[in-house]
Amino acid sequence: MNPEARARINENGRVVIPASFRKALGINAGDEVVLRLEDDELRIMTMKHRIAQRLVRKYVKPGISLVDELIAERRAEARKESK
Repeated sequence: MNPEARARINENGRVVIPASFRKALGINAGDEVVLRLEDDELRIMTMKHRIAQRLVRKYVKPGISLVDELIAERRAEARKESK
């Protein structure tokens, strides 16, 4: 899937999200999404993703990267296995 697409805003301010994007995000007709302005960009997020994000933020301190933590953990496990 191409990560970029062009769309036109109609006179009512509506934009159509391409089917490939909706499929990739699991968005179906009638689903609610969250719109957010960030760094001069409009971000569209599924409610499922937004809820998961809020739950994680309750338990992870600001400035902590879960990705970095996971990579470090995996590397430590790999070192243990190679010994």
